[in-house]
Amino acid sequence: VLGYFVVAAEPAVHVLTKQVYEITSGTIPKKALRISLMCGVAVSVGLAMLRIVFHIPIMYFLIPGYLIAIVLTFFVPDIFTAIAFDSGGVASGPMTATFLLPFAMGICEAVGGNVITDAFGVVAMVAMTPLITIQILGVVHKFKSKKEEEIKLKMQKDISIYTDEDIIEV
Repeated sequence: VLGYFVVAAEPAVHVLTKQVYEITSGTIPKKALRISLMCGVAVSVGLAMLRIVFHIPIMYFLIPGYLIAIVLTFFVPDIFTAIAFDSGGVASGPMTATFLLPFAMGICEAVGGNVITDAFGVVAMVAMTPLITIQILGVVHKFKSKKEEEIKLKMQKDISIYTDEDIIEV
């Protein structure tokens, strides 16, 4: 829920989704991009809270996360890679820092952790997870468009077997 509201309140997210929608001529819907960002931020908040509660070093999350993001760049269209890396910066904007840093510090104090070592890195986690979720959106989009292309080719092939003599005018 916190991931939803942080992304919904972030002004830069609205600008990004509008620009992506315009540049792609509606191929990438605003809603899909927003939901992907919201899921990414929600996952990062959850991981950050697990990290704080169990005192897990941040590198155990950042290194695998960025490796996953880099590997995904080879499987998604270039536009999604660009959008993903832009969205990482957009999602970790002023609203995120304003709400999530005090939240992380409060959780850290509540569980008796060290605020400096345990609450550190929430914004880094928020910047990382949209890279992954937007690129996963790109993988889904790639498979959907490939399937649509196959359907179009099949329809064209089915239509091309008819000659002019076979077509009956009404």
